[in-house]
Amino acid sequence: MTITQLTYVLAVAEHKNFTLAAEKCFVTQPTLSMQIQKVEDELGVLIFDRSKKPIQLTDIGQKIVTQAKNIVNESTRIKDIVDQQKGYVGGEFRLGIIPTIMPTLLPMFLNNFIKKYPKVKLVIEELNTDDIITRLKNGHLDAAIAATPLQEEKLKESPLYYEPFVAYIPKGHASADKKELSINDLNVDEILLLQDGHCFRDGILNLCKRQDLQENGHFTIASGSFETLIKLADEGLGTTLLPYLHTLDLKESDKGKLHHFEDPKPSREVSLVYPKTELKLHIIEALRSTIAGVIKGAIVFQNVEIISPLPKK
Repeated sequence: MTITQLTYVLAVAEHKNFTLAAEKCFVTQPTLSMQIQKVEDELGVLIFDRSKKPIQLTDIGQKIVTQAKNIVNESTRIKDIVDQQKGYVGGEFRLGIIPTIMPTLLPMFLNNFIKKYPKVKLVIEELNTDDIITRLKNGHLDAAIAATPLQEEKLKESPLYYEPFVAYIPKGHASADKKELSINDLNVDEILLLQDGHCFRDGILNLCKRQDLQENGHFTIASGSFETLIKLADEGLGTTLLPYLHTLDLKESDKGKLHHFEDPKPSREVSLVYPKTELKLHIIEALRSTIAGVIKGAIVFQNVEIISPLPKK
């Protein structure tokens, strides 16, 4: 059997459909089916139960797919070893970034990275954390930038920086005159949140629960953007929390409504996340060093408390 045949097996196992798997592998469906049939004939077993819709793996097929993933990953590692030996940093690199990090961090490092590593073709996608985890495990992303810890056994996390939560409080609010806030100054009933699916929302809820402030079902306003939350707050509909880097681009009139928390400042940990197979590690390290170079002047907070992005069960 060949690496190409095993790649076809993995594609069908993922998509549970021969036609779709063939499209993803850029071959015709008959070609893909014939190659998988050759693997099954060589092994003398059925990898897929074709009588079920969608197609399912057989019991032995499950074990074969697990081993096939290892083999395909290790074959890719050979090219990595050669590239690193030659000092070559190039090729396609698929990077996922969560929505609450993408607009602020990406413009800070992308131009520098492109100039320093012109042979790397970055393919960047904005994805929520759940999609990032799935794609990293399936081999459809090489790395991601997300809030951590994620507590995923098959993934490694390399922290890039710690980003404090900053309160946005409109004028006239009871806490508007305070220079620094404590968590107990938050009124959980009036905090405007991002919609479900954003880990920054989960971080805020975890922050409130850590101080025994319980979510009680009054979060009736949720948005997909910080800009909307700021406008709602200015309309007197509540307060909100923002990631520190987002506050740097606010209008000067809005910056006067920002309030930092007292030490230790509640913060999120932002990391490069990648599979433990460590494929394309030379590009991952290039990304890490580039981001570290531009971020060190923007975030200088030391005394922080990391708030988990994981939703409470």
